[in-house]
Amino acid sequence: MRSAADVWEKVKSLMEGSMTAVSIDTWFGDVEAVALEDTRLVLCVPTDFKRNIIRTRFQSGVEAALKELFSFDVDVALLLPEERDAYAAQSSAPNPGGGEAEKYTFERFVVGSTNKFAFTAAQKVADEPGGAYNPLFIYGQSGLGKTHLLHAIANRVSRNHPGYRILYIQSEDFVNELIGNLRRGIDMQGFRDKYRNVDLFLMDDVQFIAGKDSSEEELFHTFNTLYEQKKQIVFTSDRPPHEMLRLEQRLRTRFEQGLPADIQPPDYETRVALLKNKALERGISLPEPVLSYVAENITSNVRQIEGVVNKIMAFQELMGAQVDIETTIRAVRDILKAKENFLPSADTIIQEVARFYELDASAVTGQSQNKEISTARNVAMYIIREMTQLSLAEIGQQFGGRHHSTVLNSINRVEKMMKDKPEMSEIIRDITNAVNSAY
Repeated sequence: MRSAADVWEKVKSLMEGSMTAVSIDTWFGDVEAVALEDTRLVLCVPTDFKRNIIRTRFQSGVEAALKELFSFDVDVALLLPEERDAYAAQSSAPNPGGGEAEKYTFERFVVGSTNKFAFTAAQKVADEPGGAYNPLFIYGQSGLGKTHLLHAIANRVSRNHPGYRILYIQSEDFVNELIGNLRRGIDMQGFRDKYRNVDLFLMDDVQFIAGKDSSEEELFHTFNTLYEQKKQIVFTSDRPPHEMLRLEQRLRTRFEQGLPADIQPPDYETRVALLKNKALERGISLPEPVLSYVAENITSNVRQIEGVVNKIMAFQELMGAQVDIETTIRAVRDILKAKENFLPSADTIIQEVARFYELDASAVTGQSQNKEISTARNVAMYIIREMTQLSLAEIGQQFGGRHHSTVLNSINRVEKMMKDKPEMSEIIRDITNAVNSAY
């Protein structure tokens, strides 16, 4: 089976045991396969009359054939031709989750000295997709506007080229979809068609692909297919390609062959502009002393600045407080204090380690001596020691009551691996970032 059309042909052949060839041709001869989703086959029926007949008399038989084919339930969606166009437009939208991405435009992106290069490059790509900057690789810390630029590219391309097929995906979703298909034994051609038959491919947080062999393999061939067809590719990451040490060299070189563009934390002037912009979006005006105070104290990223504006609004709406320095100090103090006092729990760290290594948390804290599980356990102990104030004995209690000397040995092993293998330092960095993001 190579596609939705192949699946549909197979389904019809399976139904020959319960229907005559004439009936199959009469009711299904002009029904077209539109798409094969994870657990749904989408079909297009030429008339409403025929759709009603299929729904009432034959849909259960079609779904039974699909279950026989896949060994799990697959639903059937029946579209009319006019509904098919709407489905195609929705499927190619930059954010399948809804209209939230529509607000991310170039016009609403606050440009400053630390992001101007990435902004200009993104505009160039949106205006000339498949041109000189392919792939565009935007990198920087979390919360600086990388995802905003991805959606801005998608929105402008969608506006200028209504017929373009646009696909936006988080790298974790790409990995999970691939793993799901492999586990269920689904033919991979449908997966490949989905990602390789597009005009604009945007992947967010591509660093999560590193070290996942099957995902790297699929992304490598997807990249080659799109690049050879001069289709535009855009990636974002929290680091430049040369720092992705666990990534296959062949993928790393492809990421580097286009245009890398970094985004740094906003400078003072940009933070003031961001504050004004976020406040105006919410219908409030911040006095100059308030703008100065917040811009001087909130320096890390756009999300924190947005959080301050939301907090000021909450004071104003819920407590009738005026937007003044006193109100602002209270809002900023709470946010800064929360961040400074943040110490993650051992459970949070164990969960993130387990997620990274694709294990159950119980396996990480258990007694298994499997090499991968032991490595994950050692990493968890090391990060807990680095990020919390727990003693060696207290850390041991998190892992089935292990002796403090065992914990110390585990930490020493990780430190040695970090010296011998730079990839281990990258793993620690990835998991630590995930723990911080979970806050």
